[in-house]
Amino acid sequence: MAGRIAQISVSAGGVPKLAVPRARVTPLGIEGDGHRDRERHGGPERALCLYALERIDALRAEGHRVDPGALGENLTLAGLDWPAVAAGDCFLVGDAVVIQVTRFTSPCANVRGAFRDGDSSRVSQTRHPGWSRVYARVLRPGAIRAGDPVVPLDPAEAARRVARAGRAAAGPRAGA
Repeated sequence: MAGRIAQISVSAGGVPKLAVPRARVTPLGIEGDGHRDRERHGGPERALCLYALERIDALRAEGHRVDPGALGENLTLAGLDWPAVAAGDCFLVGDAVVIQVTRFTSPCANVRGAFRDGDSSRVSQTRHPGWSRVYARVLRPGAIRAGDPVVPLDPAEAARRVARAGRAAAGPRAGA
């Protein structure tokens, strides 16, 4: 099931992250996005934080003060089968960016204020399966825009797209 980018969010560090219309995605995440706690956030295996717009809407319906970016996600995605998203899943984001989910996130104390009772475990995969945000690594960097498609890729197709991008970046071979 394909989805789309509902919102791209960045901050100088911490939450909430605020909407930007477009961004450049690098192996370390979105250019211009910062983290206050680099021990627990950021780095190549946690380059991007993803969450589902449908989950945000459901949390709002429960009375929580959650908006896109409020839980620290860089990409708020719409239209994916969020409960099925798991480590190892690959996605084509926009025309070129390829990402791979690395793990579920742990609720951060800094997002407690978004929950009516201050209990951020509402987005804990352990306590509420299918409600967690996820981290992803960037396999192929590039530019994205809000509204871009997000298409699931099988791992072989993801590897082909990354290899093709590597060959294109290397240019023509000497003597070819």
